[in-house]
Amino acid sequence: MVTALYFFTTPTRSLPMAIWAMAIDRGRLRRFKGVSFAKTLGAGKGETFTPRDADIHRWGFLVVIDEDQLALLDQSSIVNKWRKISTNEYRILLDPISSHGKWSKRKPFEIKGNISTDGKIAAITRARIKASHTSRFFASVPPVTASLHGSAGLLTAIGIGEAPVGLQGTFSLWQSGGDLRTFAYKSEAHAKAIRDTEKYQWYAEELFARFSVREERGSMVGKHTN
Repeated sequence: MVTALYFFTTPTRSLPMAIWAMAIDRGRLRRFKGVSFAKTLGAGKGETFTPRDADIHRWGFLVVIDEDQLALLDQSSIVNKWRKISTNEYRILLDPISSHGKWSKRKPFEIKGNISTDGKIAAITRARIKASHTSRFFASVPPVTASLHGSAGLLTAIGIGEAPVGLQGTFSLWQSGGDLRTFAYKSEAHAKAIRDTEKYQWYAEELFARFSVREERGSMVGKHTN
C-alpha cells in the first residue's frame, strides 16, 4: 500500500466544477479498485490555520491504495478531470512511519518496519473538534502558527480538512525528521497546545501521522487565474 496525496490549484472560473468534483469524488475514490481509505480535502493558504485561511483555489484528496493500482488511478477520469480544470498539480507519495489515533473511526495507515527515515518527512494531523470547544481551540492556534512558520527545516505547511469548521487538519513537509521533532517537542507554543489538549479534551477524535517521502511530482506553489 502507498499513501498518495494530490493537490490542485484551480482558477476562479473553475470553482463550480471544483465544488461539484469534491462532492462526487468522495464516493468514486472509495469505490476505486485497490483503495482502502479515501478523503477529499479542502485546503488552506498556510497563513493562519483558521477557517478564514480557507483557499477556494486549492483542493485535494488523499488515498491509501494498492501500489499496483496507483498508475491506473493517476490516469483515471477522476484525476484527469481535475487536470482539465486546474492550473497546477502536486502529488506526493508517502510511506507511513508512525500513526497515532483515528480518522473517521479508522486507522488508515499501515505501518511497515522497513521504511527509511532519511530525507524529507511529512506529517498529517486531523482532528474532530468538539463544538463546545471550537472557540477555545482556535484561540490557541496563533502562537502555534507563529512558532511553526519560524521553524527550521519547514518546507511547507497548509491546513486541510473535510469541512471548514469542526474537521481540522494539517499537512506539513520537513527537511528531516529531526526538524519535525524539534518543532513538535521543543517548541513552547506547541508544547502548551499539547498540554491544553490534555487539559480541555477539545477533540472528539484525533490523528497524528508521520511519513517518509517516496516521491514528489510538481510543486505546491501554484498560481491561480480568474
